[in-house]
Amino acid sequence: MPLMKALVATLVLALGLPALAQEAKPLEPGRESLAIPYEKYKLKNGLEVILSVDRKLPIVAVNIWYHVGAYHETAGRTGFAHLFEHMMFQGSKNVADDVHISMLEQLGATDLNGTTNFDRTNYFETVPSNHLETALWLESDRMGFLLDTLTEDKLTTQKEVVKNERRQGTEAAPYGMAREKLWHALFPLPHPYHGDVIGSMEDLDAATVDDVKNFFRKWYAPSNATLTIVGDFDVAKTKALVEKYFGTLPSGAKPERPQVAPAKLTRETVIRHDEKIATLPMLTLAWHSPEYLTEGDATADMLATVLATGKASRLYRRLVLEKQIAQSVDASEQSIGSQSVFTIEVVARPGVSTDTLKKEVDAVLDEVRKNGVTVEELNRARTRYDTRMLSGLESVGGFGGKADALQNYNHFVGEPSYLAQDLARYQTVTPDAVKRYVNEQLRPDARIVLHAVPDQQAPTAPKENK
Repeated sequence: MPLMKALVATLVLALGLPALAQEAKPLEPGRESLAIPYEKYKLKNGLEVILSVDRKLPIVAVNIWYHVGAYHETAGRTGFAHLFEHMMFQGSKNVADDVHISMLEQLGATDLNGTTNFDRTNYFETVPSNHLETALWLESDRMGFLLDTLTEDKLTTQKEVVKNERRQGTEAAPYGMAREKLWHALFPLPHPYHGDVIGSMEDLDAATVDDVKNFFRKWYAPSNATLTIVGDFDVAKTKALVEKYFGTLPSGAKPERPQVAPAKLTRETVIRHDEKIATLPMLTLAWHSPEYLTEGDATADMLATVLATGKASRLYRRLVLEKQIAQSVDASEQSIGSQSVFTIEVVARPGVSTDTLKKEVDAVLDEVRKNGVTVEELNRARTRYDTRMLSGLESVGGFGGKADALQNYNHFVGEPSYLAQDLARYQTVTPDAVKRYVNEQLRPDARIVLHAVPDQQAPTAPKENK
């Protein structure tokens, strides 16, 4: 199932993450209207509940976050969080095998999915208002009674599904193995980011029923979960339903979040990869970056847009339009709860080397280091970001909908209605801030440089030279 990039990534108290680097600036006039009304409370077993009424349509979004992702895994046990994303759809004590999705679809459910990233695993669906109780029952049954029906055969089946997903998304995908090499270089073992979210074939093969049961008992308890309900519902009746279906589930103490020292690059590391799938060379530059919502994160987002979003962006204009040496360019800030990654990725046109691409990319970065960017470029980036953020909130559920936004902000800053403050961060990014970020964070002596070049010889196992 697809992964979704979190909207924010720094939980302050509940999960023990560092506090925000700076307080949010006062909101601009009119931004107060962006606040999403909600009520938050806890059940006796520790389950956190967020309710937000939205009566535009007779539908309700049910969204559960378990505060566990790839970051919470240990060496040799990678991929468990993502594995459970699949296992949670395979049936529980009172729900037959493989009917969870079909039951909801028969009720008219939409936006039905589950996703995993480094910081959390979530499950969500949007149902007609009169079927809210059924959705809550289904979610409570797999939260409380999944292990009652977990068998060796079920585990084996889902392990094979995940392994096939890894084959398709990494091993048989263009540049998939090259990107994995880069990621491993950014986060060497024993850093929990090393395995990415999908995990490794070896760890999936080694997983036993007892291993996954222990993982579930620790991380899938009500005390480590948040239930958010958004839409057209009666608050008093819904609270009674939540208590009925979730209040009796047993729960232990909230598990502690692992404490991991940040990875650090002290030199430029070059990886030359013999690409077996793609037919064009690709250059990737990657740096460690500040975690989500700390100082520099919004600046990185803005810089990525200025560099590679749209035909007017600096890298696209220089490499694709003017010099015509690149097929495509991309820049992104992958914001994560412990440590983010800023990446520039360029696919060459036929006959162009990745060394040539690197020279031109560095020339663009040097220009920004020296002269910064313009106010006009930042204004365009702000408009794109605001539009992307706000358009998702037109829906109560689904990816980036209101329920998801409330969950994200609650998870990472402890305040579900944090949208206006989040957007305000981007209003304060200046040309000087971008210039300072490039000079301090995107240093040539603290990055990974990946040259993924198609092998023109007979097929052989990929080789890595550093």
